[in-house]
Amino acid sequence: MKRKVFTAAFLAFLLGHKAKAQETTTDSSAYKKTKLKIEEVNFISSYYTQDGNNSAVTGGRGTEKLTDVATTLDIKVSRRDKKNRKQLYGFELGVDSYTSASSDKIDPNTVTSASYQDVRVYPSLSFSSENEEKRQIFSSGVSASTEFDYFSLGANLGYTKYSKNKNTEFNVKGMAFFDTWKIILPIELRNNPNPNYKQGDLKPRTSYNLGLTLSQVMNRNFQIAFLVDIGYQEGLLATKFNRVYFNDPGATVKSENLPDTRFKLPVGMRANYFLGDHFILRTFYRYYWDNWNINSHTINIEPTIKLTAFSSLSIPYRYYTQTAAKYFQPIFQHNLADEFFTSDFDLSAFSSNMIGLGYKMVDHNKGLFNVKRINSLEVRYGFYNRNNGLSSHIITLAMKFK
Repeated sequence: MKRKVFTAAFLAFLLGHKAKAQETTTDSSAYKKTKLKIEEVNFISSYYTQDGNNSAVTGGRGTEKLTDVATTLDIKVSRRDKKNRKQLYGFELGVDSYTSASSDKIDPNTVTSASYQDVRVYPSLSFSSENEEKRQIFSSGVSASTEFDYFSLGANLGYTKYSKNKNTEFNVKGMAFFDTWKIILPIELRNNPNPNYKQGDLKPRTSYNLGLTLSQVMNRNFQIAFLVDIGYQEGLLATKFNRVYFNDPGATVKSENLPDTRFKLPVGMRANYFLGDHFILRTFYRYYWDNWNINSHTINIEPTIKLTAFSSLSIPYRYYTQTAAKYFQPIFQHNLADEFFTSDFDLSAFSSNMIGLGYKMVDHNKGLFNVKRINSLEVRYGFYNRNNGLSSHIITLAMKFK
């Protein structure tokens, strides 16, 4: 239920005007003129739909039907400071609107509860300062996200160092997210005495991530990057409105229970090959491990064919496979003696395939459709399928204005 989309009413104003700071005239060392320049405006809108029969809300069996319309507006402006450092300011606003048939089964007596249909809003601000003489970039950012049972605040800091010829680049980025979950229990469990989880209680969850990336241009046709992303979470990691049915004669039902800490370690490699003027092959591999016993492999391959000087066609494909978390069992398989338990098939063993098609048009000089400010337009479609029956479709429209 967490994807992205938005409002374009702001665009006409933003694209038709340049923000300008006040001219300073106090002495000769001050700015003669300071301007904020619009670097780019990105508009992304997507429609997503899925279905399956392993809903965690109803114990690992039941509809997973969901639709999501997401829109994101991303604005970047820049300026030069007194030391001639390039400063980049970014603002992003995302809005998701989704409906979820499985979430409405939290209380089957309701037809259109808050969990069935909701809106998620997630704004963010970013800033970076590049010192070209020292070949380094410092960055920072803050973000927020809210929906009916969830509120999050995030912050990040980053540092980038690149070589004189810009062929080698090292980046480190630290992120922290401070979440608050509102406890929502299945309707039949709300009156059960539980000192730890009561309907309507607020519980925290904190996430920390440290990302390291080393990129290298090997030659004019080959680029490679190595990535490490260390993650740690603590707090409420279980989704309390997910049911778990046990294997005792009475088929006891409880709310999902998981450890309150989790350590994650993904490592990956990205390689791009430019095979002549008309063909690009983008590849990506990631290995993931966590202390819940999930191990996964991801392979992405995206060949791109340049059709004309201004258009290209891509065919992205992704294969994914993972082992099951040690706390997962299907419906009616858990023992009452288990301390931790879930029937969420996102934590099961499965493999998946996703294949898509993308078409992109770019014109840096004249612009698209005789509009000079429209720099690029991309339409992408993706079909996703798991071997446990979940399938989904997504179509995305992305536009860039400069």
